Parts: sequence; C-alpha cells; structure tokens
Amino acid sequence: MTRLNLVLLVAVLASALYLVQSQYESRRLFTEIDRATSEARKLEIEHERLQVEKRGQATPLRVEKIAKEQLQMRTATPAITQYATLKPPASAQSSQTGGATP
Repeated sequence: MTRLNLVLLVAVLASALYLVQSQYESRRLFTEIDRATSEARKLEIEHERLQVEKRGQATPLRVEKIAKEQLQMRTATPAITQYATLKPPASAQSSQTGGATP
C-alpha cells in the first residue's frame, strides 16, 4: 500500500508541475500574441498615414507646382512645340512611286 501511495504522490506532483509549466507557457504565448497584435495595429496605422501622405504628395496641383518651381518646366503651347516628321525608308518610297529597286 505504501508503494502505491508513493507512486500516486509522485504522479500527482508530476502532474502538478506539468500543469504549472503549461499555464506559464500559455500566459507567455498570450502575452506574445498581445504584443504582436499591438504591433500590427501600430503598423496598420502607420501604413494608413503613409498612404494619406502619398496621396497628398501626388496631387496634380502639387506636381505642377514642383515642375514649375524646382525643374523650371513650363506648359507646352503650340508656340513652343516642335513637330518632327519621319521620311519613309527608301524601299517604301520606290514601292509607292511604282519604281523597281535596283
């Protein structure tokens, strides 16, 4: 009977130690999940802030202002526009005129 009691006592102690260890691990993992969730919220807020800032930086009015002030660009008008025309290749000219190629 004493051996049985001793075996049961060891089993109860081992079970209690395992229970304490598993509860500790559970709390540690919960804390880690909570920290990760908090970090994810912070990153999401930062992402949204950057998206708003990006949209603000890319407005057409701002782009035009920077182009004029910093790059000294000006609006294209017919007075300053130069048009380029391409001459057709020699083989295309002879086929259009009906002549034979040498």
